[in-house]
Amino acid sequence: MEKAVKILIVEDEMVIAANISLQLCDLGYEVTGILPRGEEALSQIKIEKPDIILLDIRLKGELDGIQTAQEIQKHYNIPIIYLTANSDEAHFNRAKETHPYAFISKPFKKLDLQRAIELAVDRISFEKMLGNGGKGNGEENLTSASSATDFILNDRIFVRHNEKMLKIDIKDIYYIEADRNYCRIFSQGREYLLVMTLKDIDEKLPQNHFLRIHRSYIINLSQIDEVAGTHVVISKKAIPMSKAMRTELLKRLQTI
Repeated sequence: MEKAVKILIVEDEMVIAANISLQLCDLGYEVTGILPRGEEALSQIKIEKPDIILLDIRLKGELDGIQTAQEIQKHYNIPIIYLTANSDEAHFNRAKETHPYAFISKPFKKLDLQRAIELAVDRISFEKMLGNGGKGNGEENLTSASSATDFILNDRIFVRHNEKMLKIDIKDIYYIEADRNYCRIFSQGREYLLVMTLKDIDEKLPQNHFLRIHRSYIINLSQIDEVAGTHVVISKKAIPMSKAMRTELLKRLQTI
């Protein structure tokens, strides 16, 4: 059984901190402490090093959150996720210099917290993989996605799934749908979440196989079952198509 990811919460609003702690526990993470001051966080880390630190930017006390992060980074390589509430440009620019893994704006939803933690965990796993050589059993050059955790080769995509890097053959992909800053890949019998925008994946996919026919959809040209006036059908799914892309699609289909 895998060990739970350990998270330290440094937040001086105790009601918010307690709520975060409950949500993290519900998601299966281990909260190693809830601390209101940066100085206390520095002392706590010496006793028990967490895997991730959730750190409020505007802490009270001698050190604010950014100064706390700077002190931590002098001695430890611990991923930082900042908690922010109406942070001004100056604070944001200072915070960026500490290279945080994510920013979460307060008030936030449980899903925002969950995704930020998942991205941090994925990035930690990837960095460990690089530390072990990162070559796997092949010699291909991997193209990193925006999250540095999903990869696109000429004939396959690797995505994180249940803590593993899972291969998806490009020929098996039906279509890809935008989900805000994520994409959902629909393939034969399965669905995957890809941590990158539709625009980013469109730029990296082999253009001879795929076409973005709508702002929210990229399709695999070889999987099309039917072309209608306003949509295409792939695996019984009607996928909307913009007028501008219909001509391009028909042109591309003639060359396949």
